[in-house]
Amino acid sequence: MMSGYCHSLTRTIRRSTREVMVGHVGVGGAHPIRIQSMTTSDTKDIAATVAQSVALAEAGCEIVRITAPNATAARCLGDIRRELDRRKIHVPLVADIHFLPAAAMEAVEHVEKIRINPGNYADRKKFAIREYSDSQYDEELERLHQAFSPLVLRCKELGRSMRIGTNHGSLSDRIMNRYGDTPLGMVESALEFLHIAESHSYRDIILSMKASNPKVMIQTYRLLVARMNEEGMNYPLHLGVTEAGDGEDGRIKSAIGIGSLLADGLGDTIRVSLTEDSVYEIPVARALADKIQTQWDVADPAETQTPSPSVGGTNGRGFTQSPYEFTRRSIAPIVLGGDTVIATNEPPRVFVRLTEAEWQSPDLAFRLARAALETKENPIEGILLSIASRAQFERAISRFVPLAGRFKAVALELSDEVRLDQVSPVKLPPVPFTWILLRRFVIGEAEALDRFLTWAHQRRAIAAVDVVADALPSLAAPIREAAQQGIPLIFTMSRTGGRGHAVGQYRRLTEFLNQEKIAAPIWIRNTRANSLQEGPEFLSRLLEASIATGSLLCDGVGDMVSIETEEDFVRAAKLGYNVLQGARARISKTEFVACPSCGRTLFDLQSTTQRIRQQTGHLKGVTIAIMGCIVNGPGEMADADFGYVGGAPGRVNLYVGKECIRYHVPAEEADQKLIELIKEHGKWTEPEPAEIAF
Repeated sequence: MMSGYCHSLTRTIRRSTREVMVGHVGVGGAHPIRIQSMTTSDTKDIAATVAQSVALAEAGCEIVRITAPNATAARCLGDIRRELDRRKIHVPLVADIHFLPAAAMEAVEHVEKIRINPGNYADRKKFAIREYSDSQYDEELERLHQAFSPLVLRCKELGRSMRIGTNHGSLSDRIMNRYGDTPLGMVESALEFLHIAESHSYRDIILSMKASNPKVMIQTYRLLVARMNEEGMNYPLHLGVTEAGDGEDGRIKSAIGIGSLLADGLGDTIRVSLTEDSVYEIPVARALADKIQTQWDVADPAETQTPSPSVGGTNGRGFTQSPYEFTRRSIAPIVLGGDTVIATNEPPRVFVRLTEAEWQSPDLAFRLARAALETKENPIEGILLSIASRAQFERAISRFVPLAGRFKAVALELSDEVRLDQVSPVKLPPVPFTWILLRRFVIGEAEALDRFLTWAHQRRAIAAVDVVADALPSLAAPIREAAQQGIPLIFTMSRTGGRGHAVGQYRRLTEFLNQEKIAAPIWIRNTRANSLQEGPEFLSRLLEASIATGSLLCDGVGDMVSIETEEDFVRAAKLGYNVLQGARARISKTEFVACPSCGRTLFDLQSTTQRIRQQTGHLKGVTIAIMGCIVNGPGEMADADFGYVGGAPGRVNLYVGKECIRYHVPAEEADQKLIELIKEHGKWTEPEPAEIAF
């Protein structure tokens, strides 16, 4: 049985790793989270690559990666290093190697670190299907040993470090045939190379397990750490969501994947891969690192006796099945209004909070109508109102009954000042939507909770219990009794309280419900009181929502979501849907997988991605990969329906899945040919006239 992947599921206790020096910059050990990025210029253009490296270093990038697609480009790294040193820019450089050991052997002479991808370094990637006998597999491993050892020995001799970076979708045919395109396959691919390095007593290694799907990325890193723990390894981790894309979507996907792992104490260096100018990656990565580092805690002896979930073991605290595979938590369905249901086989529902000024505004009906137009494809499904008095309770009811057709549920959150006997005489009129009555309970309020549950049930409303995890044991009796009576319940946390982060506290809530066999929905509320590190900037709020809400969704937890840190409720709804999309929990628009560009790229990725998005962004549920070269082509876009890949200068290859359908299409014709391909496969719909972009 494998050991757990982290020390604590409720607090950020950093995983202990060995120190690996990248030049003068230490990674792992007692060092802070290091920030990385990559140049996008042609490496042979030494002046441009130096300029980009300087800009990155000045922006706060601590390690700069540069592609070395061949030996000629690798030789240029020497001139780049010398020019940076002349300018007193001593940022360590990493050579990014794919396919060619000769390029690696040249690059290692000039830079502080080498990155190799096990899926295509001295290995085969032809999408060939073949059964390997054990002896044939061993022969392949011996071949790898012979091909990889010279680089390992030279790194050891020169004091260079190495990143073994596995990418989802670029696994070798040998790994694919034995393990499939799975997290386990990614881990086994890296371990093969790691074992070769260790056979030479070389351990200056950092590992990465990147994927464009945050779910896959999170599961794979967890599995890698569990396997390393089993083998007594403690290598540092480089975290990243590859091909995250651009804009808000790219930042959300990166924050979900990277932030979730950092919150569990995993990760020593990070790169946010955006299809934008590389300098824009640095503030996002810096903000992520700063949020988590403020949460770093130390273990106490009691917790060391409680390991986190193991593979093949129990469900574990807060997980529906195991932390290494995705399973949606099973719940009892609740009907909100019409055909809208909260259920296991339905996507999480999006609620928004309205301030008192908003819901009492004379133009509320107009604002809701405008909001409905703006969120036509991604509607606001529930409204949340804070109620501080009986007068507000009555006004809210009278205000929303005439607007019944605009949403599926109205949740009335009663403050601690509102007594049930004050509002009991007020009736909840029958309406096409569902009334949800929400109240917060603390330790020792079992009797009050029992009265609330009875009161809500008598009014044919859904009872929503807002509770901190520490209070759950003292409230178990009325919760258990209500569940046994079949009273529909919803559980949430608007503030976590105590030690630990919001994800950890929701895990404790999930564990409690699992143990009590209560299949009640969980409402993930992203509030300021749940924040890791409150900040006024939108980026800070976006990262908070992505880490807390996205992390839980990737673990199969969460049936309702609300982003309550946004003052504008339409903006809050859009951010909620974007986080759901980033976590692959609810697909509401086209999914774009776009690499961040580098010196191998054969067209301008930023403008191309934006152009294709404008033409295909209405294709809900379709995934389109936009890749600058073959390295990030059919392999890296493992989950895509269609691919737009640089095949040669001025030429584009078009894919359906991993199969190239049209080779060397002239760049000026490629957009239209892609649309034709989408139409041929029945995935095209015409955009609505004057459609409002989400």
